Amino acid sequence: MAEVANNEQQDPQFNIQRVYTKDISFETPNSPAVFQKEWNPEVKLDLDTRSAKLADNVFEVVLSLTVTAKNGEETAFLCEVQQAGIFAINGLTEQQLAHSLGAYCPNILFPYAREAVGSLVSRGTFPQLNLAPVNFDALFAQYVNQRQAGAEEAAAASEKTEEASA
Repeated sequence: MAEVANNEQQDPQFNIQRVYTKDISFETPNSPAVFQKEWNPEVKLDLDTRSAKLADNVFEVVLSLTVTAKNGEETAFLCEVQQAGIFAINGLTEQQLAHSLGAYCPNILFPYAREAVGSLVSRGTFPQLNLAPVNFDALFAQYVNQRQAGAEEAAAASEKTEEASA
């Protein structure tokens, strides 16, 4: 019986402690002139994630979205949202924890950030903006592959330097 209880303690645990808006900004630098022109925007989305350890097994993850809409050469609006969450995560390997912080947690935060962007754009009296879903698992895999490729290139360059000096 003691063995079973011990195994249960080591099972992975994931809890959302809090989801909150860390920072929010909406700018219309060319208003009111932008409202007088035909609306044919080019919308660009930039996103970034970061995480920080707050305590043992407690992490803050911040998803940053920047949406820029240009109408011709002029910026119609610039919307920035930092959606954050505090997550209690326990019992994961280092690789599983990295995936949770880099993909799973941002996936949880994205709908909140998406809603905040949509609301701000509507309040700015621009047409409704619905951001497409983001595949954070694919983005995280791409990030891991880029880091591995960079590490391999650095190792290869180091070997060439050692061979040249020998």
